[in-house]
Amino acid sequence: MSDKVYSIETVRHSTAHLLAAAVMELYPGTKFGVGPVIENGFFYDLDLPKPISPQDLSKIEKRMRQIIARNEEFVREEMPLDAAIEFFKKMDQQYKVELLTDLKTKGTTKIKPEEQQDISIEKPNIASVYRTGKFVDLCRGPHVETTKDVGVFKLTKISGAYWRGSEKNKQLTRVYGLAFKTQEELDAYLILLDEAEKRDHRKLGAELELFMISPRVGMGLPLYLPNGAFIRRKMEELVAGLEEEQGYQYVYTPHIARKGLYETSGHWQHYRDTMYSPIDIEGEEYILRPMNCPHHIQIYAHRPRSYRDLPLRLAEFGTVYRFEKSGELFGLTRVRGFTQNDAHIFCSPEQIKKEVASLLDLTKKVYAAFGIKDVWMRLSLRDPKDTVKYVADSNKMWERAEGALREALDSKKAKYVTAVGEAAFYGPKIDFEAKDALGREFTISTIQLDFSLPEKFDLEYTGDDGAKHRPVIIHRAPLGSIERFLAFLIEHYAGAFPVWLAPVQASVIPVGKDHWKAAARLEKMLRKEGIRAVANLERDTVGYKIRAAERMKVPYMLVVGDKEKSLKKLTVRVRGVKALKAMTVSSFVSRLRKEIARRG
Repeated sequence: MSDKVYSIETVRHSTAHLLAAAVMELYPGTKFGVGPVIENGFFYDLDLPKPISPQDLSKIEKRMRQIIARNEEFVREEMPLDAAIEFFKKMDQQYKVELLTDLKTKGTTKIKPEEQQDISIEKPNIASVYRTGKFVDLCRGPHVETTKDVGVFKLTKISGAYWRGSEKNKQLTRVYGLAFKTQEELDAYLILLDEAEKRDHRKLGAELELFMISPRVGMGLPLYLPNGAFIRRKMEELVAGLEEEQGYQYVYTPHIARKGLYETSGHWQHYRDTMYSPIDIEGEEYILRPMNCPHHIQIYAHRPRSYRDLPLRLAEFGTVYRFEKSGELFGLTRVRGFTQNDAHIFCSPEQIKKEVASLLDLTKKVYAAFGIKDVWMRLSLRDPKDTVKYVADSNKMWERAEGALREALDSKKAKYVTAVGEAAFYGPKIDFEAKDALGREFTISTIQLDFSLPEKFDLEYTGDDGAKHRPVIIHRAPLGSIERFLAFLIEHYAGAFPVWLAPVQASVIPVGKDHWKAAARLEKMLRKEGIRAVANLERDTVGYKIRAAERMKVPYMLVVGDKEKSLKKLTVRVRGVKALKAMTVSSFVSRLRKEIARRG
């Protein structure tokens, strides 16, 4: 065991190798895919000679600990690329051979991030391998010195994963694991993981009947069920109301457009791999749109513009389509069709600061309404030394734009960090970061300045000097995508939505059949008052109906028995509180209206 201090990423990478070494001993003939470091741990993709189940993980862990006890070294070797290909061919490791062959024939462009942990793209003609006992793996490292330097770990789950994320390839077995330096860290994370699993938006989405994925419709194409559709509509109403207060104008645009539109915008050249194949319509090629901005640009350009028209704020809940490999699809967070609360602000360079400051206010209001309080920003700037990514002849525009973003942030006393070199090639941006109820960090949305598209589409406006000028476009979507934001909310609230967002605000529960009419009458009364109430008239016990309402996380349960038949007094049960409260219908309605008004 070494006295060296290793980074947690190095420890996790070495633990992935340890897993593979144990699998090789237990299941001879296994073919190995990739085994990268991920957040809090690692995984390894395996082509096993026989299926394994979660019950086998303890056996694999036991063998991993035996290898640790042997104190085997991690030994690095380098060899020419051709020699490495022959080496892994002899070992019958077809997936390693494929990675190396791709590197040789196609260069580094086809190597994915998780594959780069195996291959050094800095030395494309040299392959490095690591030996741990009898196990040999293609890997660029670094690693710990011996197996005893590996920290504490736990194998957590098994899933299927298509090789290289494509459903055209064989499905491998992916084994996930956690790795930390201390047992205390691992134990704390396991508690967090257990809570995260309870909040998983895919699990809650099914239980609360929010959305579904139909295999007949297609993977990555969610269908909103009535409950989920209601929440989505409330989200859209809130944002649209706030935007219209700030002078946004809503538009509608089609989901397809001619291929040439995306060739002009550059999307076809830069993002073809994530766009769907063209559709032939009467000899012309059309594409499902990957972005809304080219459509909004056409609206700007449909007539001559003056400085008096600016800023022009065009908004749309625009649905876009992007090809995601099946292995990368995940609930609502990685889908193939999604809707953005998109808007594009066409303004003069002098208006950037004021518009961004207004956007900061708008975004703050949106997040506050959804109960998201811990928000900070990241200001992404260009690296002036990187003359390949950032065109040098637009220095003045960059300096003005970056200064405007910084001044807008400072004027609002915003909490932000700067990230030099992380700006897009077409302009600086502000990313909004937030933490959910479990402390997990997310990038929610972005304010992006764009100098490129106005140039590509030759956009102009006539200034007060009578001359033609080029506008700047500000791209922004406070919710990001509706789907991803809804997934965030489901997990943030653990499905227990605040009253204003809850699909059903009150479940009316009759004690017996004799109380059905009173329950139905109460439901009707509450609905007239704008309360979303549903009477449960099933032939079940009161206890069962209460548990059913609790499972659906309904905020209020109203029990109607003999005492309540007159509806002069209600017996109210609040979500998460066992004690019952007595109140009149009017006081109950008043209470809910106050909660809804403050978005409680």
